[in-house]
Amino acid sequence: MGKDYYKILGIVKGAADEDIKKAYRKQALKWHPDKNKAANAEEKFKEIAEAYEVLSDPKKREIYDQYGEEGLKGGGGPGGGPDGQGSNFTSYTFHGDPHATFATFFGGANPFEMFFGRKANGRGPGGDDEDMEVDGNDPFGSFTSFNLNGFPRDRHVGLGGQQRRKQDPAIHHELRVTLEEVFHGCTKRMKISRKRMNPDGRTMRTEDKILTIEIKRGWKEGTKITFPREGDESPNTIPADIVFLIKDKPHAHFRREGSDIVYPVKVSLRQSLCGCSVTVSTIDGKTCNMKITDVIKPGMRQTVAGQGLPLPKNPEQRGDLVVEFDVNFPESLPANAKDVLKRHLPAS
Repeated sequence: MGKDYYKILGIVKGAADEDIKKAYRKQALKWHPDKNKAANAEEKFKEIAEAYEVLSDPKKREIYDQYGEEGLKGGGGPGGGPDGQGSNFTSYTFHGDPHATFATFFGGANPFEMFFGRKANGRGPGGDDEDMEVDGNDPFGSFTSFNLNGFPRDRHVGLGGQQRRKQDPAIHHELRVTLEEVFHGCTKRMKISRKRMNPDGRTMRTEDKILTIEIKRGWKEGTKITFPREGDESPNTIPADIVFLIKDKPHAHFRREGSDIVYPVKVSLRQSLCGCSVTVSTIDGKTCNMKITDVIKPGMRQTVAGQGLPLPKNPEQRGDLVVEFDVNFPESLPANAKDVLKRHLPAS
């Protein structure tokens, strides 16, 4: 008949990938020889690892579902292939080290020792299946919370008072964006290089990964985007979070203040005193004309409503375009110009 891998993991044929992971997590924790001292614990632990390796691999699982363990280990069914006519599928043989499978799944050479410093609640080996509850929402397969035999959940201290693994400090990177990218929204792809544990739980490899960041319209400078546990792996610590911090690239014409865009405009002393018309560009490439009749004082501002950046919480609405005037005073004046100004300008 061969082994029933579904029965070993306690799931039904056709179970989803997530159910297979949860089942392995539960069974591996129950039968790990460091916790379970039953005579058959080591063999059960090995069977569980083999079952998980087969059912978590789509190709192996397909062969197993059709032809069972014999077909899987015989090279893919009668005739050496699923169709009986031969196959490129190489016969499967379990590598024989369930502890390597465990270390790969949970992330570390011996992550188990954090949780089982002693028998929980005084119970013997092979306790109730429901003794341990592991948070199934952790995509990295490591413990984010636990509840073993009534012990309260604690993110820092394991059973028996043992200290849990600490997470490495977060790694921060600046992500420079243009105001146009903030206005329209964009996608950034950042390549990182990080160290990862090999299946043997001891040696390391270096791998590259692309992190995709969706810059939302109107995001403010200082916005943080966090990728949990994407830093270097090590046997004794939890990988660091990678954090990207949004920073504005310097712009040729604008700077921003929150969701407002400031547009500096230089005017001459004559324009500031006599009035003028200025043409102002907007962030979306349009222009608007402003006619100024009042005296323009240095630093004076005029606002064009609704021509700034999208509001982060409501991108359909926009901040304002703020025109900031800078009066260009002359370095010197001829004597006749001074006489004219003295006659016409008030003394105070």
